[in-house]
Amino acid sequence: MADKDTSLETHNYHFDVPVKNKVFSLKGSNSLGWGMKNRLSNIFNPETNRTVMLAVDHGYFLGPTAGLERIDITIVPLLQYADTLMCTRGILRSTIAPTFTKGVVLRASGGPSILKELSNEEIAVDIEDAIRLNVAALAVQVFIGGEYETKSINNMTRLVDMGNRYGIPVLGVTAVGKQMVRDVKYMRLATRICAELGASYVKTYYMPDGFETVTASCPVPIVIAGGKKLPELDALKMAHNAIEQGACGVDMGRNIFQSEAPIAMIQAVRKIVHENFSPEDAYDVYQELKGK
Repeated sequence: MADKDTSLETHNYHFDVPVKNKVFSLKGSNSLGWGMKNRLSNIFNPETNRTVMLAVDHGYFLGPTAGLERIDITIVPLLQYADTLMCTRGILRSTIAPTFTKGVVLRASGGPSILKELSNEEIAVDIEDAIRLNVAALAVQVFIGGEYETKSINNMTRLVDMGNRYGIPVLGVTAVGKQMVRDVKYMRLATRICAELGASYVKTYYMPDGFETVTASCPVPIVIAGGKKLPELDALKMAHNAIEQGACGVDMGRNIFQSEAPIAMIQAVRKIVHENFSPEDAYDVYQELKGK
């Protein structure tokens, strides 16, 4: 117990300085609790409200993927340039150093492989394990229009309920199966359903025509999926156009780790997302860093 005779008299009340409460301005997050906002701030840069997510969770249904054969060699050197890492708990525990302090978005759904009907997923992670892993968010695939649409939505809503109890956000990932139409009408439907049912943010695909209607009609942040490997300048143009049309970031995998120069590519993507570089200027950065 402190000795009261040696305690200093309080006097620094700063009556002339108003109390400051920094606003957490991420879209759709005003009514969230402190823990939820804290975790989201480990995903979205508080200065820009944008994110560069590095997606390496492909193996949960594809197995070894080109560029992900040895994550310790190809991905770990990229981590310092990402705002957050999206991966499975198996990769997190086996390959990612516990000194990694940026946000982890944990793949929380799974079940079928690429050989089966992908929409037949289950929740694949217990909430207590997510807490043990200190994750920033849980990612769940939602198959609007898929054979197991209702089941996948139920997976998401159950995770939202569990996440709300412990202050962990849920990322709703809009899946586009082989038989689904990939257009802005579908993306508006899928992203809005995820947001309406409680997802803190949504991942979807970029559409060249009308994508601003997708971001405008979704009340929570949207990040775009990188999708299949594109030439570097085309991938940078896609990221730039998505940001210009209201996306709050990118969740790129193959367009980074399958690039000829992954470290240069992820830094070029950062220039677009956080510094509003044009695709051409970002490509110049890529070329310069690639040559080093």
